[in-house]
Amino acid sequence: MNMLRTTAVSAGLFQKCPNPYKRQIIKFNYRRSKSMSTMASADSLPEHVMKVAAISGSLRKSSFNRGLLRSAVEIARESIPHMEIDILEIGHLPFVNTDLEVDNRFPPSVEEFRAKVLQADCILFASPEYNYSVSSPLKNAIDWASRPPNAWADKPAAIMSAGGGFGGALAQNHLRQIGIYIDLHFINKPELRIRAFEHPTKFDGDGNLVDDQIRKEVKELLLSLSAFTRRLQNKEVPS
Repeated sequence: MNMLRTTAVSAGLFQKCPNPYKRQIIKFNYRRSKSMSTMASADSLPEHVMKVAAISGSLRKSSFNRGLLRSAVEIARESIPHMEIDILEIGHLPFVNTDLEVDNRFPPSVEEFRAKVLQADCILFASPEYNYSVSSPLKNAIDWASRPPNAWADKPAAIMSAGGGFGGALAQNHLRQIGIYIDLHFINKPELRIRAFEHPTKFDGDGNLVDDQIRKEVKELLLSLSAFTRRLQNKEVPS
């Protein structure tokens, strides 16, 4: 007998039963079956899949930062079922030029990029450090999506970087400064800056991440981004 039928039968028996004690038992079973039916309905609801727009500041196919994003995609597929990461390409975007904005429309490639940013729940950046700052392709993409109406506004974000020196620390700091003006909300911890040229080997010749410890750190970053995003959206974090 299914829950709905059990509930209906219990309700009918409750109306007919003259014994007060048995009526209490029937009433208890009725409430219990109704509660279980509500729980089953809640469990059947589809879980929201968090959409992450991932952007690399490096255009080179075998770059370490693109490798970090590929590893993030793999980790999410393997062990974070409520998260879906989409790597957005930015190399084809034209240089920012307001002369290209015609009739309140952006160039098609820019429109497509902006739409993907808008549709995302949060943003994941992998940024190399160029001259103490972010790369010019990344800054160009940021500027296009910040043109009114600002597509970045009020979105949670996280940063990871790989490179020489301090592993992209200055680029991360500059990106956080940019985020203040365009209304991005960056997580503060964990920080992930990889000194890519130090031993042991972190990446292979194709830019793929091969260090297991860093993969764990990438996962921690993704989980932190997920939790922060759900807090801002007032949603529970799946266990």
